[in-house]
Amino acid sequence: MSDIQTIESEALKAIDGASDLQSLDAVRVAELGKKGRVSGLMKTLGKMSPKERQEMGPKLNALKNRVADAVEARKTTLEDAALEAQLATETLDMTLPPKPEHVGALHPVTQVFEEVAAIFGDMGFAVAEGPDIEDDWHNFTALNFPEGHPARETHDTFFMETPEGGDPKVLRTHTSPVQIRTMTSQKPPIRILAPGRVYRNDWDATHTPMFHQVEGLVIEKGIHMGHLKGCLVDFVKAFFEVDDVEARFRPHFFPFTEPSAEMDVKYTKKGETIEIGAGDRWMEILGSGMVHPNVLRNCGIDPDEYQGFAFGMGIDRLAMLKYGMPDLRPYFEADPAWTRHYGFKPWLTPSVSGGLS
Repeated sequence: MSDIQTIESEALKAIDGASDLQSLDAVRVAELGKKGRVSGLMKTLGKMSPKERQEMGPKLNALKNRVADAVEARKTTLEDAALEAQLATETLDMTLPPKPEHVGALHPVTQVFEEVAAIFGDMGFAVAEGPDIEDDWHNFTALNFPEGHPARETHDTFFMETPEGGDPKVLRTHTSPVQIRTMTSQKPPIRILAPGRVYRNDWDATHTPMFHQVEGLVIEKGIHMGHLKGCLVDFVKAFFEVDDVEARFRPHFFPFTEPSAEMDVKYTKKGETIEIGAGDRWMEILGSGMVHPNVLRNCGIDPDEYQGFAFGMGIDRLAMLKYGMPDLRPYFEADPAWTRHYGFKPWLTPSVSGGLS
């Protein structure tokens, strides 16, 4: 009995003194291993008389269980301590200020999207979105594009492989399908802004296969060309942050508007910079027109009751004009130095009253 008490006392003391998992395992082997002291006592049971086994068996089993439980408890404690120590070395202090060179910047395209949305939002326009992959009806037919129109050819448009019996799909060539989806799902009055990516089969300093566009649509009763002109002149003044703009509207052709017009504004070139508003040169800014009656009919809107106007402009080109970027291609090259140079502070939200840029 004295051996049991001595072994238990020494074993528990050694277990409590184990400072790491390796030393704890050494104590476990010394006590509970095949040649351990507790295991040695258990082996003596076979040489005992039945009466002695009846007395010593429970005591030895209890000793073995107490030592084993103590080992498991100490192992849990040491594992928790080791995990805490590891986590302490892997902590990251999120309260530290970032290094100046790691400060992010908004891409100019994002900035201009925000500026345009702020201006037209102040006029009551709501932002609407649609899918980049469109069917033929939304991208062409509903917009009054006739069969054989150049936009329906592969030299202008990216066509996707069509499964047998499926509808032809294209990468949308404009955000005008968003207008169609809105007119077929909502009743007038409608006043929306449709920003997004569009795709054309083109690539040079001023054209890219993927670029960004924003279109506007107004459908109400009694809408006429004067409303269109006033809306766009106000937009150009607000966007370029000038007090006045000299503008003209040249007759043009778009399948989805009638009459159609391109908007030009006067500008002055000083060195490499362009000042919009006045000067001795004209620059085309955007396309526009009154929504064609056929488009309204295609969307289930009576053109004798409702009229509307639409316009569209390239966001990338607006950014080039306003912020002096000479080439479109770096927009898509993911060069952080270019973004740092032309980028914008992400926490400054554009507003018409507080300033756009």
